[in-house]
Amino acid sequence: MSETQQETLSFQTEVKQLLHLMIHSLYSNKEIFLRELISNASDACDKLRFKALKDDALLAEDGDLAIRVEFDKEANTVTITDNGIGMNRDDVISNLGTIAKSGTAEFLQSLTGDERKDSQLIGQFGVGFYSSFIVAKAVDVYTRKAGEAVDQGIHWHSAGDGEFSLADIERPQRGTTIVLHLKPEEKEFADGWKLRSLIRKYSDHIALPVQMVKESYDAEEGEDKAEVKAPEWETVNSAKALWTRPKSEISDEEYQELYRHISHDFGDALSWSHNKVEGKLDYTSLLYVPKKAPYDMWNRDRVRGLKLYVQRVFIMDDVEQFLPLYLRFTKGIVDSNDLPLNVSREILQSSDAIDSMRSALTKRVLDMLSKLAKKSPEDYQAFWDEFGQVLKEGPAEDPTNNEKVAKLLRFATTHTDEPAQNQSLADYVGRMKEGQDKIYYVAADSHATAKNSPHLEVFRKKGIEVLLMSDRIDEWLMGYLSEFDGKSFVDVARGGLDLSGVETEEEKEAQKQANDDHKDLLERLKTLMADEVEDVRMTHRLVDSPACIVVGENDMGAQMRRIMEAAGQKVPDSKPIFELNPEHPLVHRLEQEQSEERFSDLASILLEQARLAEGSHPKDAASYVSRLNRLLLDLAR
Repeated sequence: MSETQQETLSFQTEVKQLLHLMIHSLYSNKEIFLRELISNASDACDKLRFKALKDDALLAEDGDLAIRVEFDKEANTVTITDNGIGMNRDDVISNLGTIAKSGTAEFLQSLTGDERKDSQLIGQFGVGFYSSFIVAKAVDVYTRKAGEAVDQGIHWHSAGDGEFSLADIERPQRGTTIVLHLKPEEKEFADGWKLRSLIRKYSDHIALPVQMVKESYDAEEGEDKAEVKAPEWETVNSAKALWTRPKSEISDEEYQELYRHISHDFGDALSWSHNKVEGKLDYTSLLYVPKKAPYDMWNRDRVRGLKLYVQRVFIMDDVEQFLPLYLRFTKGIVDSNDLPLNVSREILQSSDAIDSMRSALTKRVLDMLSKLAKKSPEDYQAFWDEFGQVLKEGPAEDPTNNEKVAKLLRFATTHTDEPAQNQSLADYVGRMKEGQDKIYYVAADSHATAKNSPHLEVFRKKGIEVLLMSDRIDEWLMGYLSEFDGKSFVDVARGGLDLSGVETEEEKEAQKQANDDHKDLLERLKTLMADEVEDVRMTHRLVDSPACIVVGENDMGAQMRRIMEAAGQKVPDSKPIFELNPEHPLVHRLEQEQSEERFSDLASILLEQARLAEGSHPKDAASYVSRLNRLLLDLAR
């Protein structure tokens, strides 16, 4: 095989780092290299079959797509060949020399040095080809792109040391051949029985035949001997699309292997749903919920979606039209008998059939999660810890399924000692006090701030449970979640607090009387704080604290305001309401103060302390400290 125009190039910096991590983080799971290379070969064949729908000449030279695995004990090599789409020079440089994937830097930063955790992340990143270097001291790739001339072949070589070489070659057949030159200590893989067992273990579900040369066994020598003169190829795997088989014939391990194939995850799926629909639409779906969130879950522009097949023919990866964005963690396959083989993303965007399938698939994922929550609360809690914040996007994005999503939400509450979000809204409603007709919540920047909010004091006194919300998305979520099980949601830090269902008539009357009894103090404070607060009033929501600030009924909440300000977004002008506890000694002291200077200092300190309690900062920290010091000095005299 003659080679011309040979050149040596350097790997992208990220590839060098990943090669190092591959070799050192995945060594204990080294046999997965074969699964990854066969998976890539299968993808290459799928891509060719899809392109051949428009240009059947691409399959003319060899229409029987297959993957072949060979070994040579003497040379200590393993070879994987496919007759799929193949690569040209630019493809080779792009696919094998660089990682043109958004979020690479974030991915590398997220690695911890913990082998188990890092192997999960590497799998999610999808760098399967580089797993070759776990077992190989050097790798050769021979490839030619379908439709290009025989002399347009490429030979890629690397020892995984930071460089790779490229040379032009003549290659009679299209597709790709990968030759792994095994390390001396990895010679166990240059063995027919070993390779067959790995193919059946990891790649039995591949819908293409994975073939090896049929071997005879010499009992005297005790080793496999390939028929050299006339090799006869035999299929090692079942070579049937798993999702087309009856569920009763599929083992859990087979489902898990297909999950790993389509997701590039090295771990298991948490749950799955396999379903065939017949009637107005005819399609099969196999949907998976992962155990772990990918490192780039919060990148809403990341590639996501389900694999689409039409009549068992692979059409495209990452079809996002089948599920709403808040279910973007879902992996899986849809195989339709109703869509045309030449379906495009543009057709998918405006198809009534896709809209109907999207609705049904969305319901199926939500039902799968609901079933998981009922049958295995611990597994659902593990899901929630990974994907809960993503699911919280649901009520805004999918009003049709608002109730279904609401049942899946989990929160921390004042009735649990830990910050874990493990209480459902149904749990909360089941514990509501007699006469209580609302679901109360407080949103803050952290669990500790929410748990210690002064707004909770009256609720603790009355034994009323309150949801503690501390995720950045929570206040936004509550803008789209108005009620659950007929009970409306109430933000305890917003507007006037209505506890009419659980208050006595005496308490209601005392609240009204408090504002009348302290009318002069309230007027004095309104005049002093006119530029800082919208109103000043007495409150019944406080027990131990002297004061708090409350957001107006229609104003933006404090948590959302801080998030938007931190992001450089313009927020609407509004001022909080300042509320005082009429029973607190400091409020009594304030009311009796004759010195305007001391009155101003104490009033300002109470306001700034109220801001601190709800997670904000004093507007003028220096002035706050100065006023506090003056009062401390007065006490020291």
